[in-house]
Amino acid sequence: MDEQDIRANAVKAASVAPADTLTPADRYQELFTAVQLGGVFDDSKTFVDCVPRGEPERILDAYRARCAQEGFDLGRFVQRHFVPPVVHRSHYVSVPGQPLREHIDGLWDVLTRHPREHPPNSSLLPLPERYVVPGGRFRELYYWDSYFTMLGLAESGRRGLLRSMADNFAYLIDTYGHVPNGNRTYYLSRSQPPVFALMVELFEQHGLCEALDYLPQLRQEYAWWMEGADDLRPGEARRHCVRLEDGSLLNRYWDDRDTPREESHGEDVATAQRSARPPHEVYRELRAGAASGWDFSSRWCDGPDDLSSIRTTAILPVDLNGLLYKLERQIALLSRAGGDDAQAERFRRRAEARHAAIDRRLWDDEAGLYLDFDWQRDARRDAFTAAASAPLYVGLASRRQARHTAQALRDRLLRPGGLGTSECTSGEQWDQPNGWAPLQWLAIRGLRNYGETALADDIAQRWLHTVGRLYQRESKLVEKYALPRRQDDAAGGGGGEYPLQDGFGWTNGVTRRLLHEDPAHQANRARAAGG
Repeated sequence: MDEQDIRANAVKAASVAPADTLTPADRYQELFTAVQLGGVFDDSKTFVDCVPRGEPERILDAYRARCAQEGFDLGRFVQRHFVPPVVHRSHYVSVPGQPLREHIDGLWDVLTRHPREHPPNSSLLPLPERYVVPGGRFRELYYWDSYFTMLGLAESGRRGLLRSMADNFAYLIDTYGHVPNGNRTYYLSRSQPPVFALMVELFEQHGLCEALDYLPQLRQEYAWWMEGADDLRPGEARRHCVRLEDGSLLNRYWDDRDTPREESHGEDVATAQRSARPPHEVYRELRAGAASGWDFSSRWCDGPDDLSSIRTTAILPVDLNGLLYKLERQIALLSRAGGDDAQAERFRRRAEARHAAIDRRLWDDEAGLYLDFDWQRDARRDAFTAAASAPLYVGLASRRQARHTAQALRDRLLRPGGLGTSECTSGEQWDQPNGWAPLQWLAIRGLRNYGETALADDIAQRWLHTVGRLYQRESKLVEKYALPRRQDDAAGGGGGEYPLQDGFGWTNGVTRRLLHEDPAHQANRARAAGG
């Protein structure tokens, strides 16, 4: 990035209107609670994404003046004062006979949003550049989703859009100190799996920029994830950081708030009511689970079919710590390239220390598995999940560890339709029988990094078959897939808090990349129904 580009980006960032970071719950107070618990909308996310028709303070004053009056109709009041968001369901269904690859290439414009579409006084955080959303109820930029979406943008030749996404993520880190879960005010209190280092690598691979240009943002994101770590004594935790009894440091998911998630307010209240714990504890754990991107999974719970037993902040996840190892390595390498040898050495040592801690705490040598660690109980978790492929993806596994992990993935999670998420059927969406595009990609690429190409190719072929078969039958791609017992029985996934969503950003991205890598696969010839 030359000086002219830097100046242009600075002007562009300065032109973005300062965001009002009040969340809908903070802004609308008792009106917010009444709407979310009153069943005004079927989906709790609808109200928090509404655009007010006037000044929010005046709307709240009007509610307070009228809510106790006889015959007051809350639904009618909301309709009069708010514009609900539009869900573009039909736009994701292909025209009859359209090939799968062309369908994906054509969807990028449908899923693209522009800065001019940021209405005032809404929960949407403004961005300087256009961006791609997942689709359906997910009408904003999401953090870890976007990395997998970017894989497809690159294969579709959408370099300009890819560069716009890069600038948006740098802007978010510069503005807020981290990448929020999504560009909504109600997501500011948490992030998602930290994949900006992976994005930067992708940008450089495709000639969009030098990775070194983003070193300040990589360091800032790292500082946000590690805030408070230096003051921790053994056995203590603060925000995202946990100092174990042996002095080693690992990370967990966290959310700075302990109230119901605003986009799932009613659901969280109901979950907390089923628990004997204080509600604020349950809310914190649910929020931290949402920060993981795996919202929700038996992975975070004591009871496999009881979401109210969730204990996310007690768990040191193998994928999160793998990604932070990658971030430390990336900062070390770029610092060396930039001539800052002292900083490079500091981050090299931090990466080595994390690697050693992962081997001690998250690797079960006897079982040959990467497992999450429960730091409060000083024990590894029993659940084996597809998150175990993350150490292979970021290159921290040894050859032996990679070989054992490959065997476990093959024996325990491989399904006719692709790689399963976990071994548990809980009713939550990040468990059986669902398969997810990002987990396929992490496993495929991670296995290839260690020469486990036969299994990697097998997963890729099975996944493409699943996506292609559903596309042929229903003319669309979806957020997640119920992995079939037989390859030809492809179906959309289920479970969790909301209906299956069409679109869909990361499925499009991973599928487009895999279609490019295997041009002979029959999914390249899949056509929408009716053609």
